[in-house]
Amino acid sequence: MVGRLCFPEEVPVKGGLQSRACYRYRSCITKSSEGLSSCVLLRVVARRICRMSRTRILPPLVLVNFKCYLEATGDRAVQLARYADQASAKFGVTVAIAPQTADLRLVSQQTKAAVFAQHVDPIKPGSHTGHVLVESVLEAGASGILVNHSERRLEASIIEDTITRAKELKLTTVVCANTSGIAAAVASLGPDMIAVEPPELIGSGVAVSKAKPEIITETVSKIRRINNDVTILCGAGITSGEDVKEALRLGTQGVLVASGVVRAKDQAAAIEDLARACR
Repeated sequence: MVGRLCFPEEVPVKGGLQSRACYRYRSCITKSSEGLSSCVLLRVVARRICRMSRTRILPPLVLVNFKCYLEATGDRAVQLARYADQASAKFGVTVAIAPQTADLRLVSQQTKAAVFAQHVDPIKPGSHTGHVLVESVLEAGASGILVNHSERRLEASIIEDTITRAKELKLTTVVCANTSGIAAAVASLGPDMIAVEPPELIGSGVAVSKAKPEIITETVSKIRRINNDVTILCGAGITSGEDVKEALRLGTQGVLVASGVVRAKDQAAAIEDLARACR
């Protein structure tokens, strides 16, 4: 996996990638409904209206990635989503969730939380057996998409195309990056959020905000030289409210977490601890 870096460390972030991304965005706006039947379009519009009533995805943000843990599968995914709802209401912060694809509709129908798909493929509707269509996660109730997580790495062109497809359907994108250089390159493509996550700390219980704070400050600095609008998150090893407070102090606007919540003995208490720190 290490050999499949999305971008080289010193990519020219202000050049071709940015121009190409902007061009694709402009050109796709008039084509967003191309190839879709009127029935599908009606369902997509209905889903958009439904999503408008959900919690707005505003920082500070706690985004809980359910991954493929049994503790967050099926009915247990619904229960964890309810804990997220409760914490969000109690502390007045955005707590979003990323369940498995098979649980998206089940979870989205029983929660007010913003729901993210863990992955999509930047394909158009058609003959693509085994792929995850962007329209399908939208219809299932997703408000956003995780892109390029360290456990589901993508090439640069796929990241760019995924952002473009998400924009066509007004889905929020959170693009993960494992270095400050990659985060800067991604920033030029215009995602809604970027989450920096050193892979060696993922699931370690050692928070990046404490173990490698320089990664966060360097990432924030590089991103802001390119994109002032993108929301910056950090992840890897975040397990406590103190980890969150330190991440916010270093310049981020939220955190991406997983095992620290999903595998906690008391999931509700774990989410509340993180949400409380964002107030």
